[in-house]
This record gives sequence, structure tokens and C-alpha cells, in this order.
Amino acid sequence: MSPTPELRRITLTPGARRALEAASRLFYERGIHAVGVDLIAAEAGVTKKTLYDRFGSKDQLVVEYLAARDERWRAFLAERLEAVSPGPDDVRPPGVARVLAVFDASRAWMEANSPRGCSMVNAHAEIDDRGHPAYSVIAGQKRWTLELFTRLAREAEAGNGNGNGNGTKKGPRKADQLGRTLMLLHEGALVAHGLRIFPDALGEAREQARALLT
Repeated sequence: MSPTPELRRITLTPGARRALEAASRLFYERGIHAVGVDLIAAEAGVTKKTLYDRFGSKDQLVVEYLAARDERWRAFLAERLEAVSPGPDDVRPPGVARVLAVFDASRAWMEANSPRGCSMVNAHAEIDDRGHPAYSVIAGQKRWTLELFTRLAREAEAGNGNGNGNGTKKGPRKADQLGRTLMLLHEGALVAHGLRIFPDALGEAREQARALLT
């Protein structure tokens, strides 16, 4: 098994930004392996030499594409989580409301930005080699998602009075398990959304999460 290489990013010039915008659209719409640098250069209005001068390789373009999408998603989600403010009649603990806000944010994001499903899941279908420079972006995004759900699960459990007040490790262990369950619901819904298995997969997952938490 190849070791995961250290993530490297580049500074984008105007030409590089145009190339990245074209590559991002093409990679998402057609698939990473199906898109060559000739097409990217033509769509961006730059020469292939310019593309290689700026990025060095197609692999680095893939890194920038996925890392940029991840950054935009995290910023989008952060705004939604910061806006969570349960009203006076909301009996849910803040942690529960924030978990549900993740599902709401994902549904809004997918409808606006990801009609073909999660870009990370799609990319992993084509890139499963840990030695590929983009692998750490894909795996890192999913690890971050698990950490987020685990943290929110701990908040929800504490708000429900199920924390670790008795001095045992039952509370943290339960929250860790709950975080994994919430991630499985979330990631499964992302795949179902991309495949159009049934309408509003993320809304259905949200309701399952709500029932689980309450």
C-alpha cells in the first residue's frame, strides 16, 4: 500500500484560475479520467503549456478541484451551523438542532451544486490509490465529516442529559457510536441523491437522524 503523499496547493494566477474553473466543471460533469488536459486548456482558453507551467500535472488539477470544493462546502456549512438558534418553543438541545442543520445544509448544497452526487464519492470511484495526491483530500473530507458528527453527537447527548456525569466512559462511547451512525445516514443519503434512487434522500435521512436523536 502506497503512503498518502503530503497535500500540496498552488497559488492561482488568473490563467490558472480559468483552467481550474474549466477543469472543475468538466471533472464533475464527465468524470476525472474522461477529461484530458487538451480539453481543459481549450475550454479555459489557455495553452497546454500554460496549464502544465501552472499546475505541473493533471493530478495537481484534481487536487485543486477537490480541495476548492471542500473549502466552499465547509464555509457553506459553517454559516448554516452558526445560524442555528433554536426558538423559545424548541425543546431540542442545541446539539440536536445543529445535527439536523448539517442535513439541511447538505440538501441545499446538493440541490444547488451537486446534481450528480457528492464530488468526493464520485472521485473516490476513480481514485482509490493512496499514493495519488488527491486521495488525502477525499479521505480527509470524510474524516472531517465523521469528526463533525461525533462532536455534534456529544453536544446532543450532553443536552439530553446522557453525558459522562457518572464518571464512566459510557457517554463518550455512545456519542462516538452515534457520530458514526449519523455519518452513515448522511453519506448514504449523498449516494442515493446522486443516483436518484428516491426523492429527497437527504430529507429522509434528516428525519431518520431526528428520530434517532429524540
